[in-house]
Amino acid sequence: MKYSLIGLRKIAHNLEKGEGFKTMLKNKLDQERWRTLRPIVLFLISYLVLFDLVEKLHPVKLHVIDCSLDHYIPFIEIFVVPYLAWFFFIGLTGLVLYLKDFDVFVRFAYATMFGMALFIVISFVYPNGLELRPDYFERDNIFVTLTKMVYKMDTSTNVLPSIHVYNTVCAMFAIWESEYFRDRKTIRSGSLILSILICLSTMFLKQHSIVDVLLGLVLSLVASDLAFYGLPENMSQKLSGSRVRWRKELANLKRFRI
Repeated sequence: MKYSLIGLRKIAHNLEKGEGFKTMLKNKLDQERWRTLRPIVLFLISYLVLFDLVEKLHPVKLHVIDCSLDHYIPFIEIFVVPYLAWFFFIGLTGLVLYLKDFDVFVRFAYATMFGMALFIVISFVYPNGLELRPDYFERDNIFVTLTKMVYKMDTSTNVLPSIHVYNTVCAMFAIWESEYFRDRKTIRSGSLILSILICLSTMFLKQHSIVDVLLGLVLSLVASDLAFYGLPENMSQKLSGSRVRWRKELANLKRFRI
């Protein structure tokens, strides 16, 4: 018992001086973080390769995604702003969660990976596209110029489901579920408003039909619900490594004083 007490005091002493054991724990956390990130990084690389491939395919038959309500939705070029803000929103959400709430980051990552993988499968099995883009633009301004750039970079094929909508809702869901954002009400409310604007922008820019927007919305809600509430606790720990366990151990050791 005496030996154990001396050992604990020595560990606490090293922690207070910022030596040895604390460094070892930090290295362990970094190793487990990379072990968790590895499949996510590999998936993203695979997705980009497959997305580029599916965009270059020229299927014999292209299924046109259309809905009568789509033709009542006007083209409004200013919505290119929230449409492009999507890239910033998804990237920043992932980065902040990675740094501040790793468990939520992992759940968010796997939720988005599910939808993106499903998108690739549908694109190969059921080639689809839109015929909603305007033939000409009635106005000439910065927003129309940006829209033309979007049209040039992103074809009107492979739109089912809308990844813009899917990933947006998953990101908003993650922000609202994260402890880090729990008391940051401005950010939570802002994410909700921005998410609504992004979803609307896909239709007002004629980038998506109501059909693929609704499908993206439904799938994202199902995937997020499963990721945050459907995964068993032990499964969550496996996905995010034992990062939480090591942090608790470090916190407990810091309570000891000489």
